[in-house]
Amino acid sequence: MTSGPNGPFSRPTPRTGTRQGNRRGPSPLIATLIVVAVLVVGFVYFSQVYADILWYNQLGYLEVFVKENLTRIAMFAAAFIVMAGCVFASIRAAYVSRPVYAPDSALQDNLNRYQAQLEPVRKLLMIGIPVVVGGFAGTAAMSMWQQALLFFNRREFGQTDPEFGLDFSFYLNTLPFLGFIVGFLISVVVISGIAGLLTHYLYGGIRLEEKGIFTSRQARIHIAVIAAAFLLLQAANFWLDRFDTLLSTSGTWTGALYTDVEAVIPTKTILTVASVIVALLFIVSAFIGRWRLPIIGTAMLIITAIVAGGVYPWIVQQYQVKPSELSKESPYIQRNIELTREAYGLDETEVIDYKATVEANARALEKDSGTTSNIRLLDPNVVSPAFSQLQQFRQYYQFPETLNVDRYEIDGEVQDTVIAVRELNTEGVPSGWVNEHILYTHGYGVVAARGSTVQADGKPSFMESEIPSTGVLGTYEPRIYFGESSPDYSVVGAPDGSAPQEIDRPQTGESDTESQTTFDGEGGPSVGNLFNQLVYAIKFQSTELLLSDAINPESQILYDRDPRERVEKVAPYLTVDGNAYPAVVDGRVKWIVDGYTTSKYFPYSTQQELQAATTDSLTTGAAALPADKVNYIRNAVKATVDAYDGSVTLYAWDDEDPLLQSWQSVFPSTLKPYSEMSADLMAHVRYPEDQFKVQRELMGKYHVTNADSFYKNDDAWSVPNDPTVANSDVKQPPYYLSLQMPGQDETAFSLTTPFIPFVSPNGEARNVLYGFLSAEADAGTGEAGVKSEDYGKLRLLSLPTDTVVPGPGQAQNRFNSDPTVSNALNLLRQGASEVINGNLLSLPVGGGMLYVQPVYVQSSGDASYPTLQRVLVNFGEKVGFAPTLDEALNQVFGGDSGAITGDSENVGQTPGTGTGEVPGNTTAEADLAAALDDAGAAIQEGQSALAANDFAAYGAAQDKLNQAIQRAIAAQEAMEAAAGKTDGGTTGATEGATPAPTEGG
Repeated sequence: MTSGPNGPFSRPTPRTGTRQGNRRGPSPLIATLIVVAVLVVGFVYFSQVYADILWYNQLGYLEVFVKENLTRIAMFAAAFIVMAGCVFASIRAAYVSRPVYAPDSALQDNLNRYQAQLEPVRKLLMIGIPVVVGGFAGTAAMSMWQQALLFFNRREFGQTDPEFGLDFSFYLNTLPFLGFIVGFLISVVVISGIAGLLTHYLYGGIRLEEKGIFTSRQARIHIAVIAAAFLLLQAANFWLDRFDTLLSTSGTWTGALYTDVEAVIPTKTILTVASVIVALLFIVSAFIGRWRLPIIGTAMLIITAIVAGGVYPWIVQQYQVKPSELSKESPYIQRNIELTREAYGLDETEVIDYKATVEANARALEKDSGTTSNIRLLDPNVVSPAFSQLQQFRQYYQFPETLNVDRYEIDGEVQDTVIAVRELNTEGVPSGWVNEHILYTHGYGVVAARGSTVQADGKPSFMESEIPSTGVLGTYEPRIYFGESSPDYSVVGAPDGSAPQEIDRPQTGESDTESQTTFDGEGGPSVGNLFNQLVYAIKFQSTELLLSDAINPESQILYDRDPRERVEKVAPYLTVDGNAYPAVVDGRVKWIVDGYTTSKYFPYSTQQELQAATTDSLTTGAAALPADKVNYIRNAVKATVDAYDGSVTLYAWDDEDPLLQSWQSVFPSTLKPYSEMSADLMAHVRYPEDQFKVQRELMGKYHVTNADSFYKNDDAWSVPNDPTVANSDVKQPPYYLSLQMPGQDETAFSLTTPFIPFVSPNGEARNVLYGFLSAEADAGTGEAGVKSEDYGKLRLLSLPTDTVVPGPGQAQNRFNSDPTVSNALNLLRQGASEVINGNLLSLPVGGGMLYVQPVYVQSSGDASYPTLQRVLVNFGEKVGFAPTLDEALNQVFGGDSGAITGDSENVGQTPGTGTGEVPGNTTAEADLAAALDDAGAAIQEGQSALAANDFAAYGAAQDKLNQAIQRAIAAQEAMEAAAGKTDGGTTGATEGATPAPTEGG
């Protein structure tokens, strides 16, 4: 017998065999695969970060990326360390202080078994649980990076709230961050306490016994510390709640009302002091071992919170406020009125009493020539198909569905303009990676038409058109690499001397070939090296970026090309307006984008949901702004995005906004002063639509500045629904118009909207006019960096309620029900033509309210487009309907309106049929137009005869009407027959063909 190392009977050491070795862990292959998978995932994540760094660096905004992400990392790290550290400390303290004794009960015996089972992984759990919880806390804290930066870079408003006398900056910058810190620390204490209690229970520091709950001294101290910390944080929470009452939306009006001031704020102070006292009792009791006082104190605190925090305010509200609500709440309603108007920029609105007349007298518009000469007849929401048919030229071009309104100075006069860029249509590009990302990379040129006039046949009167671009806007870079419909990415650029390969534009003349070009600018990160190609191949999941021979050492990749998206990325603290619009500025096409600083923490200010406030008949189903609630908004930034190279420039427009000043402190190199804006750019800056929509929603109630009237809601207004949309319950959009408001010295480009009496939910609207709001949208003065003093000036016309002035809905009803109009429109609809009502414009001229609506007609052909054929006018109870605005105004105003109109040169010329077809039967078109005019004149003669009881004249007028209708029917049939002979029944040119040249285009 041989003895082992531990004695003669010791068990021999087992040999290391193959099977035993297999149990020791995963095979080398599995370990290798895990490492490779981790490296791949890590590289993919790194590639996304590196691509962002390249993008921001190329634009010159790397500072934004670095500071935002460093702040996020710092927030994550701080929250992670605090949460994980406290949870670990709590678990560790409970474990270290565990009592040591032999099990004396079945329960303790079971716990010992659990302890034994957990022991192999105890260290892992003690570290893993805090790490996981800390990770969740850090991820949540990252989202507060903006509040943190505002807190550390806050700027004073120089104005104080009416209750506590604190600067508004406290509510917008300090209170949200302090609230986050307190709430986070409460979470830390609660989670740490739960973790500590469970550990104490698991290791016997807390035991359930027959005579009650046993706690060790260490457990009691631990519980006391947790309870004291929780109560101190609750005290801080109660103290901050006092200030939160100024932001409360629980009452009828926003802010601290009578009950809040007299009951809630005092009780919150009492609860703060009581929480601190009870916390001190817990700390003292932990060391003296007597728990009666803190338990009694806790019970009293709970009772006080219920009585003082809930019952007492309810009693005050029910028995003091409700019986005398107006007198009690009046001072606080006044606060709400004043601070809401301040927060939304309504406080300097000029209110003008406008005693509107409904009498249409001859030459009533003689003094309003500045407005009437600029009445926009071209509806940007209707004429996009006309732009497409007349100016698209190729299937790979397109225009947006809704065009934009701007203004340009032509021959010394400012002309309202409907404008659009000819963007690339990716659906019209032949399929294939090279076509979609290498060859077809950009759109081409700007197309602009006069807003106040059209050609005699109803087509737009183009002032800038064709390819290459010709017109009155001067020489500019026409290529559109960055726009609202650009490809997701394009690879451009080549060494000097290389043959161009990008499709540029159609050749001039009869050639069917396309000219080619090479991008010459700094528009995107370089992909001229293999590593960057790999990074972007991963980002866009495209192996072609690695393998294509079309990529060269000078190649750049253009992506994130939508102007709004680019501004949102380089200025993440802004809310960006839903409409970016193009302008030809200093020889370049620039997208102009408005950016807002917003907050929901302005004291006493009423909140608005941005999405709901900015939704109208043009945004239904696709509201651009998020569903965020705000109660403070400023148009702080004007941004431009170059359509050729994508460069973004941010101008600090409202440099007195404290929120913007805070962000300037955070990102000092990203914002330029507006004094650096050129005169040409200033001339195209306009008052933003979305801010105006938010303001008009509030103006319906907050034009009332007296608390008594505001309380009664006896003078509230609503924005009318769009009357041009049948059975619509969506708001009429605001319109850009050049007009001269009553009390205004000269004509100005303005954004306008009407108001009707307040419409309750599910109520029926009284569509009479009560108000009319305009915002002066002209920013330029002709000098670089000089802002117009009147820019953004709000003027509100307040109409008398004892005079029934028709609202937009009534005007539209008059148009629809007028026999002259309805008969003529029915004739225009013959032959399957579609009659399209344009935007209904409201204009305060002639001492009253004038409504103007262009009427378009479009045939059913595939290549048809709407053309302006008639103009509807309403003033008071009179309706005009004629081929031109000039004639329609004269019909309403006694034969001579005295107006100067943009389409006066078209008077007497023969309009087309409105089919928008090329070619057409011009003889039949002229016959139909003449017949329609004769029919309208006959109807008016008949109405005049009936009014004079001259039945003989009425009979003669009816004979004329019947003859005119028969002539119109014959002309329409002749046109349809001619169209059928021309192309076998299919009207219109083939897609992509160049239409016949037209005047001005």
